[in-house]
Amino acid sequence: MNFLQALAHPDDLVALVRFRFLGGAESVTPRVNLSTLDEPLRVCYQLLKRTSRSFSVVIQALDEELRDSVCLFYLVLRALDTVEDDMTISLSEKVPLLKKFHEYLEDPSWSYSKSTCKDGIVLEKFPIVSSEYRRLKPAFREVIKDITARMAAGFCIYLQKEVNTVADWDEYCHYAAGLVGIGLSRLFSASGLEDASVATATELSNSMGLFLQKTNIIRDYLEDVNDSRHFWPREVWSQYAQNIGDFRKPELAAQAMACLNHLITDALQHVPDVITYLSQLKNKSVFSFCAIPQVMAIATLARCYNNHNVFTGVVKIRKGEACAMMMQAVDLDKTLEIFRRRIFEVGSKISVTDPMASATLQSVQTVLVLCKYSQHKTTSSVVSTAAAARSKLHQHVAQLSHEDRDELYRLVSLSRHNASSKSLFSSPFFAWSLCLLAVTYQYWSSHVHPQQ
Repeated sequence: MNFLQALAHPDDLVALVRFRFLGGAESVTPRVNLSTLDEPLRVCYQLLKRTSRSFSVVIQALDEELRDSVCLFYLVLRALDTVEDDMTISLSEKVPLLKKFHEYLEDPSWSYSKSTCKDGIVLEKFPIVSSEYRRLKPAFREVIKDITARMAAGFCIYLQKEVNTVADWDEYCHYAAGLVGIGLSRLFSASGLEDASVATATELSNSMGLFLQKTNIIRDYLEDVNDSRHFWPREVWSQYAQNIGDFRKPELAAQAMACLNHLITDALQHVPDVITYLSQLKNKSVFSFCAIPQVMAIATLARCYNNHNVFTGVVKIRKGEACAMMMQAVDLDKTLEIFRRRIFEVGSKISVTDPMASATLQSVQTVLVLCKYSQHKTTSSVVSTAAAARSKLHQHVAQLSHEDRDELYRLVSLSRHNASSKSLFSSPFFAWSLCLLAVTYQYWSSHVHPQQ
């Protein structure tokens, strides 16, 4: 199906063929050989794949010691999130479970079998997860236990409180994902693969998580509202409708789009911190692990911006696009190019009638400036703290403030023109030729010259 969808997008077809058949997947996301692992750890990686195929892929690409700790970190938080998300567990039972969850890491026998969620198997097999957790180095265990306790405390707050203000939205996203970013940064430094400064850059780490979480919340509007849940802040959506579910009504399409663009503009404020954080990473596997979800997020927001399909279905980036970005997000310069291209996409869709047009344009300009400033610089020469990054950006944006919207659109039009000028490598003929070559290679490998 992915290849059939790619027929209308030759670039996607080329990326899919490269990723699937010509070594792209192996170079970006090498897989763990599960047969070499002890049985308990092998079960953990099987649980990881079962609960999140996307995270499973990027986690397995990490260097070994860090890889195992991140795998277990994910499974522990997945188990915690399953308890929080299970609507069949009463509040009177759920809150004590969450508050004590970090203690269960030290209990060899604790498990929970009453969850009806699809990821409940992690709770059932928690003794295996906790046993592998206790085999980790003390520095890794300390991080995982601390973040688990803090996240659980935050969940307890928002089980009994709605996301009303933008400050609430930031706080909820901090508990749900910002703490994950902070914990991962501490694991990176504890492994020795990254400098100690990465662990202490908590504001940047928090922004990494907030950008991903806000993207998911924005994209998942319809699913959440249909499940009688909502995470869009009332302070924002109430400016455009009486009830958050009203955005599904065709007659409120204009208000729905305005609210959507408002929230996307809010999420874009985290992009400078994301770029600043990525610029500090030195280890290649850590960089790819961090960069791949972020480029997927900016691509998703670009696709969602000014897109009414958010209120009628699911907006996703195409598989071929995802494969292309995974193969590109291997170093800072290529990752910045993805951000630059996607932020141009947002800029090209800004409407002068949108209430947040000016703020969105400011965010677009800011990201473009930072991409230009950071590209082709050594890690040490890139702005290393969030405060310094914002100061530098403020200077650049101030210099650009005299430029009007038409200049941005001129650049966008130029970018679109360049993109539409297809080279041989992005032509349908080349795409089909490459596809045929890959299929021939696969046949030759498996039938004519099979591996011994």
